[in-house]
Amino acid sequence: MNITRKGFLRITGFSLVAVTARRFLGAIGERVAPARKARRWAMVVDIGKCLQKEGCIKCIAACNKAHNIPVFQDRRREIVWIWKAQFENVLGSEGGYTPGALRGQPIPVLCNHCDDPPCTRVCPTQATWKREDGIVMMDWHRCIGCRYCIAACPYGSRSFNWSDPRPHIAELNPDFPTRTTGVVEKCNFCEERLASGRPPACVEACPEKALVFGDLNDAGSPVRELLRSRYATRRKSELGTRPSIFYIV
Repeated sequence: MNITRKGFLRITGFSLVAVTARRFLGAIGERVAPARKARRWAMVVDIGKCLQKEGCIKCIAACNKAHNIPVFQDRRREIVWIWKAQFENVLGSEGGYTPGALRGQPIPVLCNHCDDPPCTRVCPTQATWKREDGIVMMDWHRCIGCRYCIAACPYGSRSFNWSDPRPHIAELNPDFPTRTTGVVEKCNFCEERLASGRPPACVEACPEKALVFGDLNDAGSPVRELLRSRYATRRKSELGTRPSIFYIV
């Protein structure tokens, strides 16, 4: 086959472009590969450490301050992102044989950021959804107050603003948005802090280091190390929601 000088230059030119493009794209792929690694945020609650300091609610206070959570005197209007409940009401009691040392003891409770969250499936406006890193989010601008997500959540982790919460905020945090009447809210795993490389406010505030936060997909993360070395349980695991909050005793 005869190839003219013009044809030869065209072929070699295309080949050079193809090789250069492959090398360029390969270099791009190497640079972005670490960022593509999927994360799965989770928290481990060490109940033994949590109970060392009786009456401590520093995790709750830190969360309330960071997220402009109002304080209502009427418990029926209460807004909670993290709170404490009795051990047996959180994790149940096998045949009624809750260990005496734990019966009636308050342990932290928050949104479980389930791997299969039923709340997201019932929202008609997609105001609540699960991110790729496992955080179950809320968009307060999309929320129409139907409360389907509250009914669907088997853990009671969502609150509804029956009245304007803003007059009931003790100390306003200008770095976090306030909410309005008629919207649902809940724990967001402090996604705004994670974006700047900081741990959740409750984790940072705990003096006993009873709350441990990390990436489930990282074999060397603190949460994975704890789950390898200690027995852990999750709330209502029989429902198949696969919570991201683990409890160890």
